Amino acid sequence: MRTFCPVSSYHSQRILASVVIASLIVRAVFSALVPLTVQGSPVLLAVIACAGIGTSALFVVSLVAYRRRQTGQYRLISAAVGVLVLRSLIGAGTVLGAVPMPVHHFVEHSFDFLIAAMILYAVYAHAPGSLGEDVTSD
Repeated sequence: MRTFCPVSSYHSQRILASVVIASLIVRAVFSALVPLTVQGSPVLLAVIACAGIGTSALFVVSLVAYRRRQTGQYRLISAAVGVLVLRSLIGAGTVLGAVPMPVHHFVEHSFDFLIAAMILYAVYAHAPGSLGEDVTSD
């Protein structure tokens, strides 16, 4: 039994050829703009540089806040933001070819865990009614 197809075989071949050509053009343009390799990618290096500048500015602000307050909570927050700056340095080292990709992944994911642990410890350990304080009821 023959099924009805509104598009002829000729038209479907032309559509398929157009899709293939468009795909090749997009792939060539994308590859030229954003290299698929990490090493030497100017776009990726620019993004990492912006992140490094931003996190460095936040690190300075967190150090000023710690200097004003002089508490453990602010020290932990400053340390966590400092680790964010280190993440940017590791990323730049990877793009520039100084840090191998397996080392990059291990170090950056370890830094992610360390940052999360420091922030959570700063929140929970220094919260009112935390384990280190005696809680008195009214």
